[in-house]
Amino acid sequence: MPIPQRFILVDDNEADNVYHEIMIRRAGFTGEVHVFESGADALAFLRVDELTVPTCLFLDINMPQMDGFEFARQARPLLQDKPTMLVMMLTSSDAPQDRLRAGDMPLIRGFVTKPLTRERVREMLQTG
Repeated sequence: MPIPQRFILVDDNEADNVYHEIMIRRAGFTGEVHVFESGADALAFLRVDELTVPTCLFLDINMPQMDGFEFARQARPLLQDKPTMLVMMLTSSDAPQDRLRAGDMPLIRGFVTKPLTRERVREMLQTG
């Protein structure tokens, strides 16, 4: 995966989104950060986006209407052949069954327990 030039946060918790965007910025990232409070809104964006910019999408598990697993299921046809997209769970869940389920989904390439740290973002920005 190339170094991310854009981040997408998909989380229904506004405070978490604000905090995580701050951590992304404090890590030195100056590019685009898109925030969506629902999986449906994020899917709508991905359907019209060209998906050519190296992007890291952080996805919460526990959201109303469409949880992170359902989002990943629906987004897979859009993203599965896009080497520029990195989809990672970013969740407060530390349940082993959630980690295993995420690991079984081909679209999900990582699992990060909240809160996101600037050190974790710096790692991503240095190694891609």
